[in-house]
Amino acid sequence: MTGKILVIEDEQSIADNISYALSTEGFAPVWRSTGAEALAALGAEEFDLILLDVGLPDMNGFELARRIFAAHGLPVIFVTARASEIDRVVGLEIGADDYVVKPFSPRELTARVKAVLRRVGSPPASVREQSAPEAFFRIDDERCCIECMGQPLELARYEFRLLGLLIRHPGRVFSREQLMERVWEEPDMSLERTVDTHIKNIRQKLRQVAPQREFIHTHRGLGYSLREDG
Repeated sequence: MTGKILVIEDEQSIADNISYALSTEGFAPVWRSTGAEALAALGAEEFDLILLDVGLPDMNGFELARRIFAAHGLPVIFVTARASEIDRVVGLEIGADDYVVKPFSPRELTARVKAVLRRVGSPPASVREQSAPEAFFRIDDERCCIECMGQPLELARYEFRLLGLLIRHPGRVFSREQLMERVWEEPDMSLERTVDTHIKNIRQKLRQVAPQREFIHTHRGLGYSLREDG
């Protein structure tokens, strides 16, 4: 299994151990020591999964994870010394795919990485870069803008986050619950029917630009995905 992994960890010795373990299993780790550096890397490169420490020097790892889910929708595994039950619960409830407590076994960590990638079905970044939706959409995270076939879409905040998540994972089926966890700031305060309403609005705006295409596919009883063939 291959994949590009972003390691967000402020202690170099731990980051080196993680990176070495990932490299021996065929992964391509990229290390960043602060939240700001990690966000810059996410804006410039494609990743398949993120290993994230909670105690970063410039921001709380939980808040960083929320921003990552909203803008990028990538799977996240927390790797942290914070072992309390409440921290575990918070990490998992905001949408993390796993929670690993330090000290940890590098072999176990790589096994968890593989398990998460198999579960989410995330293709390697090199494959995503060449996917068909890239020919139709362009995402500008700094301006919170998405263009479809060269025309900017007038999207509300959650419409932007929702469509951006689908674009970055073409073909992947997200349940309503998964979409709420990764897009909404307070998913517990919203209803799953809200997702349907936002999808309907996004479809209407996409049809104004490309009436001959149906970009978003409904999987009855499962959720939604972006068509890989556009």
